[in-house]
Amino acid sequence: MENKFLTAESVCEGHPDKLCDLIADSVLDACLWKDRGSRVACEVMATKGKIIVAGEITCSGKIDIRMIVRDTLRKVGYNPWKYLIFVYVHKQSRDIANGVGNALESRSGDTSWYNTLGAGDQGTMYGYATNETRQMLPLPAVLANRITKRLDQVRHDGLIKGIKPDGKAQITVEYEDGKPKRIKTIIISIQHDATKESEELSRDIYSHVLWKCFEDFPFDEETEVLINPSGRFVEGGPSADTGLTGRKLMVDTYGGLAAHGGGAFCGKDPTKVDRSAAYMARNIAKHIVWCEFAKRCQVNIAYAIGKADPVSVEVDTFGTGTVSDAILREAIKEVWCLRPAAIIETLDLRFPRYKETAVYGHFSSCLYPWEDVRKYKELKEAVMRFEQDNQ
Repeated sequence: MENKFLTAESVCEGHPDKLCDLIADSVLDACLWKDRGSRVACEVMATKGKIIVAGEITCSGKIDIRMIVRDTLRKVGYNPWKYLIFVYVHKQSRDIANGVGNALESRSGDTSWYNTLGAGDQGTMYGYATNETRQMLPLPAVLANRITKRLDQVRHDGLIKGIKPDGKAQITVEYEDGKPKRIKTIIISIQHDATKESEELSRDIYSHVLWKCFEDFPFDEETEVLINPSGRFVEGGPSADTGLTGRKLMVDTYGGLAAHGGGAFCGKDPTKVDRSAAYMARNIAKHIVWCEFAKRCQVNIAYAIGKADPVSVEVDTFGTGTVSDAILREAIKEVWCLRPAAIIETLDLRFPRYKETAVYGHFSSCLYPWEDVRKYKELKEAVMRFEQDNQ
């Protein structure tokens, strides 16, 4: 039997980097409420006493970015009046706007559906799914996100006194022959008041967080549990560590246990395939696992800026597939239109829900349209046809 140890981390909403992601997606949502066709590429930097918002925003309505920043800080648990807010935004460049709004296919005379909107950038986007959890995500990532969500919840609800917004968690799971066997290590670091004793903090974390988060996959007596292993964690948030958008990519997706494209998600409207195509790749991979064509599946889709059709589509089932990867690839192309305009329509990506995705992972809720597997019948029929054609 082969044993492996796989690790994933997650961070709380008050972590400096995640705070920046949350602000960026809150700006995006505000733009989409005003104008569903908004083009947004919002970057945020947070440091001691200062929040800087920059980027390219094209929106027909007016939004108050400073108010959005202060409201986000307040909801997370920081004092919004202790920060100076600097805003440096301008409209999307004319060259990029023309390329995205007038795709190469359209310029070449293609009159087929979804031909007008080109990809907002080049790159390869990845989606992944596994049957080891009901969320179809790696177990370490599910548990790490569950802990940070619970930490934020008990702080807001007042169940644990004396903890603050900054925090993170990390989980190591022992696998035996590819299946989760036991929890090897749990690490929790949480900001706290200077008067909070470490023994009291540990008791509170066990009572209100750990027992709740591990009900369906319990840790055992040999599990190493480390709570604030660095010791004192009084100074946190942007005062202790500078935050930036897009620095927690693995937290956003699969905990580092599957591939991630080069681009971040937060602060980007759906014409940016960094986000929209990654959501679609996840949706397709989830369909494949849901239909039991594979136990694990990774889908990657590559684009050229200004071009509607992807330049490549590939699937990898890591040797777990019940049909060949080649057949799955052809079925994907038949069932899904992978042009950006089609992805936006299929996954309802113009709706302003993005700040909900900024924390605890972008695939953590079954309510997100990209987590829906409504095309499973079409996929099954397409796979069956390609199997018959190849016999």
